[in-house]
Amino acid sequence: MEILWQADTPLSAYDLQDQLPLATDSGRPRAATTVLTVLSRLERKGFVTRERTFRPHRYLPAASREEHMASLMHEVLGTANDRAAVLERFVGGVSSEEAQTLRRLLDDH
Repeated sequence: MEILWQADTPLSAYDLQDQLPLATDSGRPRAATTVLTVLSRLERKGFVTRERTFRPHRYLPAASREEHMASLMHEVLGTANDRAAVLERFVGGVSSEEAQTLRRLLDDH
């Protein structure tokens, strides 16, 4: 996902294969079929979308990194028995600059 988030354009499995680190067990590039399998699973889970107008197909993130992270935060809060306690622990661990940002964002909403 990191490679897709950093890309300016949609990428094919071959583009991704070229940018992935070598497999640690063999020292060779990962197989294109392996990359396609992972992309297919990410597509089924809604993390990537596929552009079918090109061959080979090109993939892009379904959401930005920031949108994805915010979704994870909402998911965690949604499963918490005590949301206030989770928020309190979260806020207790942020820097003063991050706390100022949170205050500004909350004031704006």
